[in-house]
This record gives sequence, C-alpha cells and structure tokens, in this order.
Amino acid sequence: MQEEYSIFEYSFYMIRIKELREEKEISQVELAKAVLSDQSAISKYERGELEPNLDTIKKLCKFFNVTSDYLLGIEND
Repeated sequence: MQEEYSIFEYSFYMIRIKELREEKEISQVELAKAVLSDQSAISKYERGELEPNLDTIKKLCKFFNVTSDYLLGIEND
C-alpha cells in the first residue's frame, strides 16, 4: 500500500513565505491584510503549524508574484 502524505509535509511554504515577506520588508500584519487573512495565520504558516488552503496559496502567489511551485518548494526559481 502506498503511503499518503501531504505536499506540505516538507514545509517549504513556511520558509518561502517568511523569506518573501522579509524581502518585501513587510510585517505579518501587512501581509495578512494583503491576502485577507490574519496575523496569527501568517505566523502559523511561517512556523509550519498551519497549512495554507488553496485560496490562500493563490493570494500569496499573486501578492509575491511567484508561482505555486516556487512557494511550495517544487521549483527554486
């Protein structure tokens, strides 16, 4: 039987969200407002305690102008 796992198991998104946010020099609160979320969710994404849903991933990608593959750690460019 094949083992099931989440793409988020590797938590690349948590590293990328924080890196991208720091590159833009914005706070978690500012990012949360931009993607219609709250600061506590952004904090949890960055710590790997919460997985962003598909809608949030789309908003983050649009805000940072990156692909979902980049955000999820599937590609590095």
